[in-house]
Amino acid sequence: MKNLKSLKRELLADAATRAEYDAQADEYAIARELIAARTRAGMSQIEVAQRMGTTQSVVARLESGKRPPSMRTVERFAQAVGGHLVLRIEPQTT
Repeated sequence: MKNLKSLKRELLADAATRAEYDAQADEYAIARELIAARTRAGMSQIEVAQRMGTTQSVVARLESGKRPPSMRTVERFAQAVGGHLVLRIEPQTT
């Protein structure tokens, strides 16, 4: 039986799969940061949703990484977890 790490390595050996994976990296990085911020705040999705004035399912979608959220939505999420949004543009490394 394969573990997740070996399966990922095998799948990413394919150039087309690797390109698609890399293309989605930024969106999933945002999702990971949202989850990390909520976890640091010790809050549930329901609690964040209540503070944002939305539903738990909206917060779950934000954290799924399937669609990039608007800057305003990320700002509202940050405020709900007791933080603030910081935007940074970094040079590409190629």
